[in-house]
Amino acid sequence: MTTRPDRIARVRLSSLRLPLTTPISDAKVLTGRQRPMTEIAFLFAEIGSEQGHEGVGFGYSKRAGGPGQYAHAREIAHELVGEDPNDIARIWDKLVWAGASVGRSGLATQAIAALDVALWDMKAKRAGLPLAKLLGAHRDSVRCYNTSGGFLHTPVEEVLKNATASLERGIGGIKIKVGQPDTRTDLARLDAVREHLGEDVPLMVDANQQWDRATAHRMGRAMERHGLVWIEEPLDAYDHAGHAALATALDTPVATGEMLTSVTEHAELIRAGGADVVQPDAPRIGGITPFLRLAALADHEHLQLAPHFAMEIHLHLAAAYRSEPWVEHFEWLEPLFEERLDIRDGRMIVPDRPGLGITMSEQARAWTTETYST
Repeated sequence: MTTRPDRIARVRLSSLRLPLTTPISDAKVLTGRQRPMTEIAFLFAEIGSEQGHEGVGFGYSKRAGGPGQYAHAREIAHELVGEDPNDIARIWDKLVWAGASVGRSGLATQAIAALDVALWDMKAKRAGLPLAKLLGAHRDSVRCYNTSGGFLHTPVEEVLKNATASLERGIGGIKIKVGQPDTRTDLARLDAVREHLGEDVPLMVDANQQWDRATAHRMGRAMERHGLVWIEEPLDAYDHAGHAALATALDTPVATGEMLTSVTEHAELIRAGGADVVQPDAPRIGGITPFLRLAALADHEHLQLAPHFAMEIHLHLAAAYRSEPWVEHFEWLEPLFEERLDIRDGRMIVPDRPGLGITMSEQARAWTTETYST
């Protein structure tokens, strides 16, 4: 008996903006390269099939680019209609070539990400499995650390309170931002956080690409006494040689990759030996399909994995990575979804709901500024 293939019947795109309670500043703001962040733009994709299966996915932009992602997705969305939703890799190639005139990385593939994620969500729902299980999970929970409580606009006393609150919530590690104009301020803040946490709590720092090579080497050596899990983005994201030299010189692992926008860019970083910890972002590199390609490459090189942001997606992908990864905890996106992720004993629990286990909230609908259906 043969089963008739399912077909994609409809695609709905939504552009929305999530406001942040407090303007957010990291080292890029202090160097004058960016303004404080006050909102995040999201592109949501909802895909339905002829047989009644549905999937939801999303991508985002933290500053400029959100309208561009939406516009590009709107131009290519019709390419999905009539396709078998299970043929995700082929559909990804079709979509990327539909817009190849403007590139096969960056904004062009970020617009595809929401569609790709929605197809994987549908496929896992169709199988009645959490996405991690569909991919082949190595674990049912993943170590998690908090970033949102340690930004540079936050006074150190509040950073300490935020760290305590995160640990009490069940989060396992703490990351703080560095990159102050006066490096002594960074070291003093780090000293205070380490003293507050004690020696046993995993601690990371993130310079958001704002050090030069000499500063990164000096600061890396000065911070080694704190036993950091990693130093993140000490240099420009495309300075692979600089990251490689730093990784060789320091005992502390070097983490980077969140700003790269394709598997090819990550492959160049890995080939150069520029990361002990790779930090891909599925929405930034085009979705789950390219993320899996990159994860296979990173695993082959025995690298640690710590995906950037979007924990609702990355929890599943990290759970399917062979060696023990980390997932970054940001509560910022929680208002977008009806569900909440379970965190306890330092770990984020893979939900037992099928697919990603997320549903767009009424608040997300209220923040929507534009929609398109095909």
